Amino acid sequence: MTVAALNDSALALFTEHGFHATSIRDIVARAGLTRGAFYSNYQDKEELFLALYDQQIDRLLADLRAALLGGGPGPDLPSRLLRELAGRRQEDEGWFLLSMEFTLHAARHPDVARSLAEHEARLIDGLVELIESSPATAGHVPEVGPRDLARLLVILHEGATAMRLTEEARGSLAEFPEELLHRVVDGLFQPATARGEQP
Repeated sequence: MTVAALNDSALALFTEHGFHATSIRDIVARAGLTRGAFYSNYQDKEELFLALYDQQIDRLLADLRAALLGGGPGPDLPSRLLRELAGRRQEDEGWFLLSMEFTLHAARHPDVARSLAEHEARLIDGLVELIESSPATAGHVPEVGPRDLARLLVILHEGATAMRLTEEARGSLAEFPEELLHRVVDGLFQPATARGEQP
């Protein structure tokens, strides 16, 4: 219960005010706990954020898995994944901004960066499992390896989301080349028969 209270408090404060602007004092005050309770469970804010990161990854992968089970075979698996990620934008915009802030923080602190990379690997591993096991892949093969494809999807999603936010701010969202992104990733996943292989 203590961990859940700390996590809920931190997630709300981090998304409202940002990682740097939120102190441990703020977190425990909102949770109705003491600093001792915090340090009994986490070493610092970074460790708490990474626990939240794991929760977000688990939820994301579960949602993607459920969405893919509803689709039939086809060459557009990467595009389906990308659209599912993009479809969460409104719900997870606050988390995206927080995640980008923490990534920049980690880039300036090698120990934090190493820890973040380990947790990010869980997301890539989960996407690889989806790509390799989804019914949507039946009879289709990627032009690149599943791990490279998973990393590309994350890169495109994060880059596109960041650009979309700035495009929205200047009122030019209609110019955003979203369909181009889907054509690019769909082109990396082709029917096995197109490469002279058996489905």
